[in-house]
Amino acid sequence: MLVYKWIDVGAPLTPEQKAELDALSNMSDDDIVYDEDCPPQTDEQLKKFRRVNPRPKQAAS
Repeated sequence: MLVYKWIDVGAPLTPEQKAELDALSNMSDDDIVYDEDCPPQTDEQLKKFRRVNPRPKQAAS
């Protein structure tokens, strides 16, 4: 069974969504839980990071 959900990306955030984003932005890096599937990245690894699917360039108008 497939379930579809339409999301209005232009809709304003709900108070719950704003509270969650505020909590996440106030989180320190010490609160992140790393494991063998998701180890911390070194600065060198982060410099090499590239998007898998680069965003398409916008045509100038």
